[in-house]
Amino acid sequence: MAIQTRYGYNLAHIFLAIVDMTEKVLALVEPSTGETETLSEQVFRDIQSAIIKGDIAPGSKISEPELARTYGISRGPLREAIHRLEGQRLVVRVPHVGARVVSLSQQELCELYQIRESLEGMACRLAAARMTAAEVDELRRVLQAHERDEAFQAGRGYYQQEGDYDFHYKIVQASGNQMLIRMLCDELYQLARMYRIQYSDTPHRPRQAFAEHHRILDAIADGDGELAELLMRRHIRASRLNIEHQIAHNTLQRTEAS
Repeated sequence: MAIQTRYGYNLAHIFLAIVDMTEKVLALVEPSTGETETLSEQVFRDIQSAIIKGDIAPGSKISEPELARTYGISRGPLREAIHRLEGQRLVVRVPHVGARVVSLSQQELCELYQIRESLEGMACRLAAARMTAAEVDELRRVLQAHERDEAFQAGRGYYQQEGDYDFHYKIVQASGNQMLIRMLCDELYQLARMYRIQYSDTPHRPRQAFAEHHRILDAIADGDGELAELLMRRHIRASRLNIEHQIAHNTLQRTEAS
């Protein structure tokens, strides 16, 4: 039975109107679950990109309050993003210190590149036996996109998009070996990519790497798995030596300046 006030208003209608208005207000001030997930994903990508490019320097302490202010996000979604970055080996937990951006020692970096040299060489050999002419043509188009890149043309660095636009990623995927794919395209991918990007601007190295990519692809197109493996191993070894040279040079400069 409807209850009337002394002025003739229906209390049930008034109550429903208040509930409806409250829900609308809450919808304005509280993001939906989907919006929170989208915000968390965006912040994860933003922080990931900043770490990989070196905007957040290796070894930097991860300050949750500072990042929360910078990216305008609450601590819950931020912690979720940091946890995901730990899974990608871009963030490490240090006892009594907290979370820091990864900073590999020279020995650890050498070991990472030794793993890449061995496993990506194997991926090339497997890909040479599996890739179709159409897949080879698709990979050539990827290299053509790399060549058109503005930074590459200016000699400032190599094309650094990830996933299907990444020459190395595409070859590992083409190997068909699921364990290799999991290790190189998931577990170690962003860590290796971080060092590839931060040390890609050595003079002349981008064009050398581009030429090496073409020779690797030519061997794959010819079905010569042994040559493709050899060329990839040489390519990654050259990248490692380039990084080691830059680290030694930077260390010498800091020593002379101090």
